[in-house]
Amino acid sequence: MAKRESRKELNQRVERILEALDREYGREYRCYLNYETPWQLLIAVIMSAQCTDARVNLVTADLFKKYDSLEKFADANLKELEQDIHSIGFYHMKAKNIISCCRDLVEKYNGQVPKSLEDLTSLAGVGRKTANVIRGNIYGEPSIVVDTHVKRISRKLGLTAEEDPEKIEYSLMEVLPEDHWILWNIHIITLGRTICIARRPKCGECFLREYCPGARE
Repeated sequence: MAKRESRKELNQRVERILEALDREYGREYRCYLNYETPWQLLIAVIMSAQCTDARVNLVTADLFKKYDSLEKFADANLKELEQDIHSIGFYHMKAKNIISCCRDLVEKYNGQVPKSLEDLTSLAGVGRKTANVIRGNIYGEPSIVVDTHVKRISRKLGLTAEEDPEKIEYSLMEVLPEDHWILWNIHIITLGRTICIARRPKCGECFLREYCPGARE
């Protein structure tokens, strides 16, 4: 039976994991979705649910030219917007949410994307994950974004045993220093796309292998 890791040992392991990630990927904040304004990022993140960032970027390249203001999205024809975004999947619900969200931004928030978690999650199509992307990328608020990569790899690294994204978020807040909350998502997405791939993890090539309880022998 494996020895249970003490809190001190966990903290030391987390420190080494973060040092390795910083060394490999740097500490620059970057977003994989293309945008120029806060509301464009919000719409892009709503569209990105169960869809790749690359696909969203292909769609928004034309979408943000056609709807070049928040007001145009708020006044959009639902069927037309559905056609504009139909290639991203779940486009019926996403189009409906985008229009509703943009109407609230125009009517309730004077065209500004709100900063608080409570205000953000009151918008159609915006859950904690989307809200934390906005808080981190737009407002620089320390936030942990739990997507599929963060959930899977954080569990594999033994940093949480939770399944629910919100519980995972709180678990990670307890073990990660605040200055790495935003970086964790950025780094882990990169790791998950290149090395710790869900169906074919390259554990033998991974620079975190010695710190990962889930690494395959």
